[in-house]
Amino acid sequence: MTWTLALPELALACAGLVILVAGVLPKQETFFPVSMACIGALLLAAVLVLGQPEGTALGGHYVADAFSGFMKLLAIAAAAIGILLSLDYNAKEGLGRFEFPLLMLLGTIGMMVMISANDLLSLYLGLELLSLPLYVIAAFNRDNARSAEAGLKYFVLGALASGLLLYGSSLVYGFAGTTNFDRLADAFSADSGVTAGVIVGIVFVIAGLAFKVSAVPFHMWTPDVYEGAPTPVTAFFAAAPKVAAIALLARVLIGPFGDLAAQWQQVITLVSLGSMILGGFAAIGQRNIKRLMAYSSIGHVGYALMGLAVANDIGLRGLLVYMAIYVAMNLGTFAVLIAMRRRGRAVEQVEDLAGLGRTDLGMAVWMAIFMFSMAGIPPLAGFFGKLYVFLAAVQAGFWTLAVVGVLTSVVSAYYYLRIVKVMFFDAPAGELDPAPASLTVVMAASGLFTLFFVLWPAPLLAAAQAAAAALLG
Repeated sequence: MTWTLALPELALACAGLVILVAGVLPKQETFFPVSMACIGALLLAAVLVLGQPEGTALGGHYVADAFSGFMKLLAIAAAAIGILLSLDYNAKEGLGRFEFPLLMLLGTIGMMVMISANDLLSLYLGLELLSLPLYVIAAFNRDNARSAEAGLKYFVLGALASGLLLYGSSLVYGFAGTTNFDRLADAFSADSGVTAGVIVGIVFVIAGLAFKVSAVPFHMWTPDVYEGAPTPVTAFFAAAPKVAAIALLARVLIGPFGDLAAQWQQVITLVSLGSMILGGFAAIGQRNIKRLMAYSSIGHVGYALMGLAVANDIGLRGLLVYMAIYVAMNLGTFAVLIAMRRRGRAVEQVEDLAGLGRTDLGMAVWMAIFMFSMAGIPPLAGFFGKLYVFLAAVQAGFWTLAVVGVLTSVVSAYYYLRIVKVMFFDAPAGELDPAPASLTVVMAASGLFTLFFVLWPAPLLAAAQAAAAALLG
């Protein structure tokens, strides 16, 4: 039975339904046990992904290969850490309701469907299965006006992006006669000329997916949603959905539209350039760290898309390595931000980190490692992430992308290093509360990976190489 190929998604969906029923039955507090159950379900899904055979299933709508396995494991890890980050924060902010981890779990099912999509219909199904839970958790703090505004903005602009994606898909179907990726690839490789309608359809599909990765010019929702949503939600947004959307963008462009690279490379190049420039300059004046991280994430998406614009095995390997490193250092940074509490109250301004090196040296050291890594300073992991995509761009002759990438990295180093300066050289603004154990574990794990990646990069590089080869066929 081919449906057994989709066992990770089916197991996660069944676990979600069981947890939902278990969550509504008892009258006592269920947030912590449900969170643990959701993390357990995600670990089970990861084990099933590791043992998943390759092939297509469900009438060609679903594909499993080394690429889907790599990106699913990354998305599952980001989702599990996102739930872990929420445990202490939600309890202290009065958001400890069992629906929160369950919505993250359901969103993860959507991500996995997106990553394995082999048809424009399953692509849209996975995207909406991811988006609907995200709209809810963005506005999860119902008593906070900023959180409600974040959810509303994300919903309205997300609906617009879904419309763009559907319109592009309908154009591609109308001119090509199929929605299946394999048949689309055959059709475009067989035809000597491609109609303008297909090109317009591809552009609309790219626009819809660019919204999900918050790439310029579809980034407008990012700063407000990142600032307004509860901080664990922001951490989740900055990592897991980006992995799924980048994976889907790569699968769509390299798979069915691989022979039309000359047409879509220009669009991806412009999006990458715009994202790097805006991410580099717009964050300079930010005082709220969550807004700063929003613009930072836009810049990092620009660097990642540089690997996709190259459209060869070296570029794709660089893209995959970059996303893995980005997820690690991003979640570590947000673990520090979630731990930022003074006298029980959450704080999120850059100035609130003043003197942290004197009051909590451990947290300050981890934060400094993440900031140096995001700035691309060797020998930290972030340097190698940028190195792989820059080398791919240079070898393929995309000199403009590489030069702009280096220059914007220099610009962005200013606001990353400013945080380090505030922590170690400014007068203390008052002691922050001690970080809970769950956040300390995430900080330490992410920090050690970021710090020691240089010593043992081979496993990640080999996995990324196999995933890129699987996508390129």
